[in-house]
Amino acid sequence: MVRRIAVIGGGSSGLTSIKCCLDEGLDPVCFESSDDIGGLWRFKETPEADRSSLYRSLVVNTSKEMMCFSDFPMPGHYPNYMHHSTLLDYLRLYAKHFNLLKYIKFQTTVLSVRQSNDFSNTGQWEVVTEDRDGHKETQVFDGVLVCSRGLTSPVKPLSAFPGIDRFPGKCFHSSDYKDPHIFHGKKVVIIGIGNSGGDIAVEISRVAEKTFLSMRTGAWVLSRLSTGGLPLDFNKNTRLNALLLEVLPHALLNWAVERHYNQKYNHRLYGLQPSHRILSQNFVINDELPGRILQGALQVKPNVREFRGSTVVFVNETIEEGIDAVVFCTGYKAIFPFLLTSNINNPVGKVSLYKNVFPLSLEHHTLAFIGLVSATGPVMPVVEMQARWTTRVFAGLNKLPPVSVMQKLSEKDWKAKLKRHSCPNKASLNVDYIPYMDSIAKEIGVRPNFLWLFLTDPGLGFRVMFGPCTPYQFRLFGPGQWAGARQAILTQWERVTQPFKTRPIPQHKTSKLHYWLDLAGGMMLIAALIYLQKIKTQFSLT
Repeated sequence: MVRRIAVIGGGSSGLTSIKCCLDEGLDPVCFESSDDIGGLWRFKETPEADRSSLYRSLVVNTSKEMMCFSDFPMPGHYPNYMHHSTLLDYLRLYAKHFNLLKYIKFQTTVLSVRQSNDFSNTGQWEVVTEDRDGHKETQVFDGVLVCSRGLTSPVKPLSAFPGIDRFPGKCFHSSDYKDPHIFHGKKVVIIGIGNSGGDIAVEISRVAEKTFLSMRTGAWVLSRLSTGGLPLDFNKNTRLNALLLEVLPHALLNWAVERHYNQKYNHRLYGLQPSHRILSQNFVINDELPGRILQGALQVKPNVREFRGSTVVFVNETIEEGIDAVVFCTGYKAIFPFLLTSNINNPVGKVSLYKNVFPLSLEHHTLAFIGLVSATGPVMPVVEMQARWTTRVFAGLNKLPPVSVMQKLSEKDWKAKLKRHSCPNKASLNVDYIPYMDSIAKEIGVRPNFLWLFLTDPGLGFRVMFGPCTPYQFRLFGPGQWAGARQAILTQWERVTQPFKTRPIPQHKTSKLHYWLDLAGGMMLIAALIYLQKIKTQFSLT
């Protein structure tokens, strides 16, 4: 019997969830409140209530080969870090290629999701929707995939800043920001040093008289450019690096990585250095922020203590007068008002979800959250992996452990996260990209078989182990195997370099000897790391 699945949201998470439902023989019905796909990645001139909002110049922070879906590479001519409009074009290509649009009901808002009267026996859900004409409809579904991420409620911590209610200038959240022209010749304070805070501060500093970036804890700020001018995440997110993080002492790794990035510019000198170590939390990705500080166009300040009219007092007692505007880049709160079951409508900030997906409080695992994560890598492959897993659980092809086991595993994971993040909300959302992908891939049976690869296809095995952990790796084996995965991995560097090749320059051919020397060296390094891990394990047992 085909099981009907409600998919809430038509953004990137919703699109891949529809496809995964179809792959497992399920019948998806997607509800999208707007008139088009894209979700977060649809730019609107005027911010809309209950929706996330983009600013005009936004460029993604993960490169195209890392962030694409695992069976649909992005076109080679796309830039490695693309404008939000280009990413929306990719989502349109994806939806068209897999014929997904016919499963989406546009301009249909989900009003409520509640357990059916016979939930204890069936695990079914009643979903109430309303279309653009005001017509309400109640339908019963065998499963629900919440793909809206819920990040639509801006956090405005006004109570934390005494006197803000008497500030005479403009005061608004980054969700209302579109471009910097209204700040021309003004004095502006930006509060918050996330990715949005960094981008907006840089933009405003180009037109404002003075721009101040206020931050409570600081941040490690990295450029999108890595060694040789290649994408940062293409060099950083490798299985070898993940193995180093597991085997080597974190104190040593933090020292080495911090030293490396401080060679370009000293974070302490620039006023950016945070209290946390560089590998314990996500970076801020920004190519221009240090340069704006170096030019004096942007001043870094500590947290704001209070407002005195148009005067801002910072916690180090410095004062800036005549401030015209304040922009809060303080993020969003995840809320799901349509979920009427009280113990799952606020799943952030506590041990409530198994692997950030399945609510632990439900007796039937027929509801799942897709995309409720903050990954140390690209999010789109993560949500795709979550969707592949949940749809197989819904279809009865995969089983979850007993609730008691899931609870223990979740609490262990929670305690480990709290050691790195003082904020419970950040701790609950954050996942390490490769270990998290592998943990779910193992549940499905699609984690790469490294021994088999090195024995049967050493060239591919070398690229999987030492190259970037691109999503295609999870289509080489098991359910959902894609025949094009091997070729996608072998040609991924060609797609990375293609947009650079606008001025042909002759190249010297590389000897095959270099390839085999690299392979031999890599195998020796793996052997050494495995040996170190064994010593570490033996030492911990004594």
